[in-house]
This record gives sequence, structure tokens and C-alpha cells, in this order.
Amino acid sequence: VGFDRPEVLRTQCRAIAKAADAGAELFVMFPMIATIDDWRFAKRIWDEEAAAVGAGANVKVGIMMEVPSVGVMAEQFAAEDVAFFSVGTNDLTSYTLAMDRGHPKLAAQVDPCNPAVLRLIGQACDALHAKGKWLGICGGIASDPQAVPILVGLGADELSCSLPAIPAVKSAVRAYSLDQCKALAAKAVACSTPAEVRALVPVDEG
Repeated sequence: VGFDRPEVLRTQCRAIAKAADAGAELFVMFPMIATIDDWRFAKRIWDEEAAAVGAGANVKVGIMMEVPSVGVMAEQFAAEDVAFFSVGTNDLTSYTLAMDRGHPKLAAQVDPCNPAVLRLIGQACDALHAKGKWLGICGGIASDPQAVPILVGLGADELSCSLPAIPAVKSAVRAYSLDQCKALAAKAVACSTPAEVRALVPVDEG
């Protein structure tokens, strides 16, 4: 919608820039970016509107990685002035597998622990870290104790999880050393199925 109606995007960007001028530390994240051209268009709008109000220098501008093309082109995106990625794993999984997670016959197969999804996340982590940038994970997988050690091992810098899941996520992080997480991640991306990935991290029945 923002690309089709840039005046709406401009209004939103200007409002955020004005809020930033009030001293707030802000992170701006553009959703559904699919190509470098998408990013450059959105960032140009942001830069112009921030400059118009003389603000925005303290704002970090990044993207939601929801489309597989961003993971495939992560090195190219990292070379741009993208401050960070936040991986929207729910949409990323659906688009990677070409399955609607709301479909009654397909939903059970839309597992973010699919090795294809994990490989995209790992590629993005490597590309961003090589440029000194960070990557966060949101979506259901960030609240999944079986997935958390693998995400840490892939290089995720931040997990955005649901409030009720925080104790289990903290427990999952504490249960493994960083080296163990990296070893799990290496095994996970070499797996063939989500079931094989999940078998790497036993479920705590307690």
C-alpha cells in the first residue's frame, strides 16, 4: 500500500521522524520488502521526510525479512544502509513453502523449523554480522523452546517472544552453551525435514 500510495508512506515517515526529534530512540522497520529496489524506494522516502523536519539521525531503519528473496539476497541487502533485519518467521515460512498457514489441510506442514527456513535465517545472520549489523527473530518460532537453541546457534541477536513463553525461552537458552547451540544449528540446516530438526532438541516434559 505504501508503494502504491507514497503520500501515505510519507505522512507516516514524517510523523515518526518528528517523534524521533522529541528525543525518543526509535527503530523503523519496513515490512514486506522483497527487492533491493523496494528497500531503496522506502529508504529514500524516509530520508526525504526525516530531512524535511531536520530529524531522524537517531533512528535505526531496517526491514522485516518475510520474503525468501531477502534471505537469498542477504549479502546485497547487508551492503545497503539497512541497519537490521527482523525475521517475520510466520510469513517467511508460508512464502518459502508456498503454503497458507491458515489452510486447514496445510497448516500442520507450515513448520518454521523446516531446514529451508533455517538456512535462510542462517544466511541472513552471516551476511548481516559480516557488516556489523544485527538480526532479530519474531513469529511463533521465537517462542518455541525447541527452536530457540538452534536460532541462537544460527546467530540470532534478539528473540521477540510472547510474554507467557518467556520463562520457557529463558530456560531453553540457559540449557545450552553457545558452542552447543552452534553445533545444533549446523546439524539443523543439514537435516531434511522439520521432524529431524525437532528431534535434535528434546522436549522438556517437566
